[in-house]
Amino acid sequence: MPMTAPVRERPLSPHLQVWRWHLTMLTSILHRATGLALYAGAIIVAAWALSLGAGPQAYQVFVDIMASPLGRLVLVGLTLSLFYHLANGLRHLFWDAGLGLSPIASHQSGIMAMAFSVVATIIVWAIGLGPGGV
Repeated sequence: MPMTAPVRERPLSPHLQVWRWHLTMLTSILHRATGLALYAGAIIVAAWALSLGAGPQAYQVFVDIMASPLGRLVLVGLTLSLFYHLANGLRHLFWDAGLGLSPIASHQSGIMAMAFSVVATIIVWAIGLGPGGV
């Protein structure tokens, strides 16, 4: 019977012990998540276009789905994703120019990107649901 070396427990990746959570990590994760959400939004836009081409009944089904509480929640989420992805993309554009790279500046710009996305989403939906809106 051959002798084998004992199996040693391998350590976890060092990033789990070294890095502490900070806002820039969250903004990076949110940027990727909102990018994925925008792909889902593109599929919804394609479904809208297909329903338009399929006739009035198909379009009405699409409108009914999007006007449901779940449909509106998805649309609000997509609006929030669009504005966050835009704001964080602009943030990255400034970083590419060498601006705002200090920890304090990146923290502040992350807060501004999040605040902008929430405020812009509220404004768009207030206009859309207001008089003459949807």
